[in-house]
Amino acid sequence: MGSNQTWITEVTLLGFRVEPVLEFFLFGFFSLFYTLTLLGNGFILGLICLNYRLHTPMYFFLSHLAVIDMSYASNNVPKMLANLVNQNRTITFVPCLMQTYLYLAFAHAECLILVVMSYDRFVAICHPLQYSVIMSWRVCTVLAVMSWVFSFLLALVHLVLILRLPFCGPHEINHFFCEILSVLRLACADTGLNQLVIFVACVFVLVGPLCVVLVSYARIVSAVLRIQSGQGRRKAFSTCSSHLCVVGFFFGSAIVVYMAPKSRHPEEQQKVLSLFYSLFNPMLNPLIYSLRNAEVKGALRRALCKERPS
Repeated sequence: MGSNQTWITEVTLLGFRVEPVLEFFLFGFFSLFYTLTLLGNGFILGLICLNYRLHTPMYFFLSHLAVIDMSYASNNVPKMLANLVNQNRTITFVPCLMQTYLYLAFAHAECLILVVMSYDRFVAICHPLQYSVIMSWRVCTVLAVMSWVFSFLLALVHLVLILRLPFCGPHEINHFFCEILSVLRLACADTGLNQLVIFVACVFVLVGPLCVVLVSYARIVSAVLRIQSGQGRRKAFSTCSSHLCVVGFFFGSAIVVYMAPKSRHPEEQQKVLSLFYSLFNPMLNPLIYSLRNAEVKGALRRALCKERPS
C-alpha cells in the first residue's frame, strides 16, 4: 500500500437522486413493499410449519426460500429507507462490507435453493415411484445445508478478495446499498482478480444453475405431456409454473446486472434492477406460490376454517 492510500472509515450511499418530495413518496412506497415482503414470506413460513400436509420436500425448500427472501430484503432495505428520510447517508466501512457479504451469501443461497426446488419437481414428475427414496428427508437436509454452507463460503471468498485491496476513495457509493461492484470502484488498486472471480461465480451460480433448471423443465414438460389425465397435467403444471415464474424473475434480473455489457446499463438503471431482485422479487415470491398453488390455498382455507367459531 502506497503512502497516499489509506483505509477509508466511512462512505456515503448516494441512493436515488430525486427531489425531496419524491423521496418521501419512495419511502412510503418501499416501506409498504418491505412490509408485504416480511408478512408474505412469514405467512408462507408459518403455514408450512403449522400444516402437516405441507411437510413435504417441496415445501421444506420453499420454507428455506422464504427465510432467504426475508433475510435478503432485511439486509438492504432498512438502510435504504433510512437514507430516504435522513440527510446523513453515511455508513461506516466495516458494516458496509458486512452488508456486501450477507447480500452475496443470500443471493447465492437463493440461486442454489431454486435449483434444488427444480430438481425436486423433476424427480416428482419424471420419477414419481422413486420420489420418496430419492428425495428422502436425509437427502433434503443435506441439499439444504450444502446450499447454505457453499453460499456463505463463496461470499467469504469475495470478502477476502475485497479486504486485500487498499481503499482511498472517493468516499461515495452510487447505489442504495453496498453492492459489490460499487464497492470495488472505491479501490485504489487493480480489481481485475475480483472482477474475474465475480464473473466465474456468476457462471457457476447463475448461468450453470439456470441451464440445469431449463433442462429439468424440458424433461418435466415432456413427461407432463405424456400424462393421460387432463387433471393430472393441470396439477403438474400448476406446481411447476409457480417455480418457473420465480426463477425467471430472479435469474433474469441478476444476469442482466452482472453479466450484460456495462455500457448498455448505466448505474441508475442498475439500481432499478438491483431494487427488483432485492425487494420486488422477495415480495412477489409468496404471492406467486400462494395464488398459483392449490395446496397452499387449500392449507389456508383449512387454517381459516379452524379459526372460525363453531
